Amino acid sequence: MEKKKAPPPVADINVTPMVDVMLVLLIIFMVITPMLTKGVSVDLVKTKNPITMQAADKEDAILISVTRNGGVFLSPGNIKLTADQLPERVRDLLTNKIDKTVFIRADARAKYSSVEDVVDNLRAAGTSEIGLITEEPHENRPQAPAAGTAPAQ
Repeated sequence: MEKKKAPPPVADINVTPMVDVMLVLLIIFMVITPMLTKGVSVDLVKTKNPITMQAADKEDAILISVTRNGGVFLSPGNIKLTADQLPERVRDLLTNKIDKTVFIRADARAKYSSVEDVVDNLRAAGTSEIGLITEEPHENRPQAPAAGTAPAQ
């Protein structure tokens, strides 16, 4: 009786399982990423001297978005409201919170009166602090001279 020989070892790397896992992760990240943004997407006002507000990124931060056409959205929950409905909703969200700051994300082209109505109704709700969310302009800054070169005179 002849003894069977074992097949020779395979020296190739099997990348199929790794590709499958990577494709699944890619799909998961593509689906989840749009859900991570808080509030309604608006074109924020550009400011040159912004102050960083770390509390606006917190999970329980109260964000109010004002769209270009005057729509008001309250987060958490991304609920569309009128400006008159804000005081009672915000008052409920502010109960038992130490930090009473409410953040406003207004579109750059929103009417001033829409934003003013929101601020007025937040004051009626007893908000102690209001933060206006803006962003820095993305302008082309002059390049610093390379090392070893003298600046132009």
